[in-house]
Amino acid sequence: QVQLVESGGGLVQAGGSLRLSCAASGRTFSTYAMGMGWFRQAPGKEREFVAAIKLNGGNTYYADSVRGRFTISRDNAKITVYLQMNSLKPEDTAVYSCAAHFRYGANYYAPNEYDYWGQGTQVTVSS
Repeated sequence: QVQLVESGGGLVQAGGSLRLSCAASGRTFSTYAMGMGWFRQAPGKEREFVAAIKLNGGNTYYADSVRGRFTISRDNAKITVYLQMNSLKPEDTAVYSCAAHFRYGANYYAPNEYDYWGQGTQVTVSS
């Protein structure tokens, strides 16, 4: 099993910034094919892809709604990914969840490609 622990959510005013972290731990695993991503779900809405990163090589993927405002990065030694969120908007308010997969050729945008999920952290942006 792999455990994912998120941190860094909170309340911020529109235009502000937050940084989320997600640390992976658990069984011995190889990070060679590992990808980690962030998804979010607002009340009454479907879960949506936010950003993802391939740990080996650092390829990144972003939703159009956050590109240019959010940056995903990783620390392979700590098996931790970060989501730096700048210029936050009220519509960014949601529960943000970290996810991980170990699939070669995975579709990073699809939540059903991910095998492990964190508990989620609330991000609230006030207007």
